[in-house]
Amino acid sequence: MRSKAPVNELISSSAADLAAKLAAKEVSAVEVTQAHLDRIAEVDGEVNAFLHVNTEEALAVAAEVDALRAGGLAGELHALAGVPIAIKDLIVTIGQPTTAGSKMLEGWMSPYDATVISRIREARMPMLGKTNLDEFAMGSSTEHSAYGPTRNPWDLDRIPGGSGGGSAAAVAAYEAPLALGTDTGGSIRQPAAVTGSVGVKPTYGGVSRYGAIAMASSLDQIGPVSRTVLDSALLHEVIGGHDPADSTSLTDPLGALAEAARSADVAGLRIGVVRELQGEGYDAGVQQRFDESLQLLRGAGAEIVEVSCPNFRYALGAYYLIMPSEASSNLAKFDGVRYGLRVLPEDGPMTIERVMGATRAAGFGDEVKRRIILGTYALSAGYYDAYYGSAQKVRTLVQRDFEAAFAQADVLVSPTAPTTAFRLGEKLDDPLAMYLNDVATIPANLAGVPGISVPGGLADGLPVGIQFLAPAREDVRLYRAGAALEALLEEKWGGPLLAQAPVLGGVK
Repeated sequence: MRSKAPVNELISSSAADLAAKLAAKEVSAVEVTQAHLDRIAEVDGEVNAFLHVNTEEALAVAAEVDALRAGGLAGELHALAGVPIAIKDLIVTIGQPTTAGSKMLEGWMSPYDATVISRIREARMPMLGKTNLDEFAMGSSTEHSAYGPTRNPWDLDRIPGGSGGGSAAAVAAYEAPLALGTDTGGSIRQPAAVTGSVGVKPTYGGVSRYGAIAMASSLDQIGPVSRTVLDSALLHEVIGGHDPADSTSLTDPLGALAEAARSADVAGLRIGVVRELQGEGYDAGVQQRFDESLQLLRGAGAEIVEVSCPNFRYALGAYYLIMPSEASSNLAKFDGVRYGLRVLPEDGPMTIERVMGATRAAGFGDEVKRRIILGTYALSAGYYDAYYGSAQKVRTLVQRDFEAAFAQADVLVSPTAPTTAFRLGEKLDDPLAMYLNDVATIPANLAGVPGISVPGGLADGLPVGIQFLAPAREDVRLYRAGAALEALLEEKWGGPLLAQAPVLGGVK
């Protein structure tokens, strides 16, 4: 599908607008859900955002919402009840397969729900299905999925980012108003940047990780994907908060996230421009959109200051030692014995070790194997202190850089990614070039601070993202700054950025 597909009002409305229409009984939850299911059927054959479509259950939940409203029980419903959502296929869900984008878990059905899924069910939000991702969230392009790549709705020959490219593409292509993603080194924010959507990595521990298949437990975080900052804030309020099942879960209250998004005010806000996250290595178009955003923020009353985080230059190297080390440990459970794929050796003795070897050789893709090998090596005797131990020391330095920067600024700002979406296959044979896509997003994961990516305009016809970072537990600042920039830019553009999309997502 190379021409602009028609988009009706039900699927082009924001989640907040849909919630208002549902509450006013201007439209039914079944109608809204069916409209999105129809859109998936229409365009997903080319986008490949979904690995599983949850038609029957989604419509049943929508019908339940409509019945409660018709019965005068609207007061018992959450504000987002009846608003559909897509789920990254790394988050375990009863009644739907959870594959992590891998042959290792093909067709696997979880016996329990992740905490965020339980909260989605409590809010009665119809789940449209599970979205594609790089295998076990290892990648920056969603080309490493065992089930084929997802394509960017702005240009079907380009990547939608990764690992959560399926969630971002679903939102950008109007297949879902909301989605859940996970962010280990930028896997929510970088896809948001290259698809023109909004992506948030909450403070580490602010959203429960219970039920998210772990890649790197000290870095992983579940968060919202949407088309507006307010929508992300509303979803964040649904899924966030303390969870006794997650030992790293914070007990702090979330704060008034949606209220901050509605304020859209940066007057008096000190915004720190990170010297090390711009300039060399960043495309000229990306840098231009970033500079224009700074001018708009300054004009709206923000105080723009430059800050230096010198150890950020080492963050990428530290991350690609810490993350594979934790991944090699977390993925050890996929052994062909307890659950998931089992491949028997063709000849020789039938030992557990040989079954494990045959299963992992067949079940894991090249990128997963690469990271397991790297992580196992970094943790091995004689190399632990030189590699993993040293990387953790760099992590501490990055955290100290953040502390110093936040002493000078309320929030930090940078481009979300150094480039726009590249072509499918362009970097598959060069893993190091692929890893560089995460250079601006990784520091937040190393320090556990929250980050948001909002659309910043177009460079050569492709979306650019602007990233805000805030101190840990200060997610509310992200929504204030992000919503303010969103409003300033939409006033300049005359509407949302996605309205300019030339392929699947455009609205006329």
